Amino acid sequence: MTRRQPPAAAVLLLHGGREDGLGAPPPGPFNLPALRMRPFARALRRALPGDVVVRTVRYGHRGWNGPRADPLHDAVRALDELRRAAGDIPVVLVGHSMGGRAALHAAGHPLVRGVVGLAPWGPDGDPVEQLAGRDVVLVHSPRDRVTSPAGSRTLTARARRAGARSCLVTVHGSDHPMLRRAAAWHRLTTALVTGLLDLAPLPGPVAEALRLPPGSSGEDGTVDLDRLLPGGGSGGGSGGATGGAARSGTAR
Repeated sequence: MTRRQPPAAAVLLLHGGREDGLGAPPPGPFNLPALRMRPFARALRRALPGDVVVRTVRYGHRGWNGPRADPLHDAVRALDELRRAAGDIPVVLVGHSMGGRAALHAAGHPLVRGVVGLAPWGPDGDPVEQLAGRDVVLVHSPRDRVTSPAGSRTLTARARRAGARSCLVTVHGSDHPMLRRAAAWHRLTTALVTGLLDLAPLPGPVAEALRLPPGSSGEDGTVDLDRLLPGGGSGGGSGGATGGAARSGTAR
């Protein structure tokens, strides 16, 4: 029997959730935040070579839950398990909403090379020191009414001052659930992940933004999606994305 080789790299997906919620996530098709990430997983698996694994982080609880930061510990546990199984391979974390916050918090783990935050929840005052030496690309719709596009712009500047290479990509005409212009979100995420893993060139304007000096403003590091993808990836269908995550009345 041929022994399976360990992966050369990995992508970990972290879906959204609630601000508070100690119950376990609902199973299967009832877990709408997890369903939303399935098209991203499919797009990444099609684009990446066979020795790069794409996995979804399993949460023990539905919410962030204040100082407990439950999804952060789930992410770190998944990274530790990956390290034990595969060694010191490069990892890119892709997180949506609450999962984006967890990915940013977990970025200090030794395996993490970069973070792609999709409409991330990034409250003022969240730490950024763990982002030093990492590539951080946040993607946000200016029309998002659940998490703050302005907060993502501020976060990219704070991360850069802390020693990260950071960028914000704006997706005009979209929304927090990533249903409007869904195909563009999938294409962009695939281009970012393959670039951050050095499997393909990053989109030029993103690469330029990641080279900005530490004192650059959030505006300096902001790029419009329509500069990156031919035709803007303007497909308006859901591409298989489903539903929304909700906390006590607000998605994360």
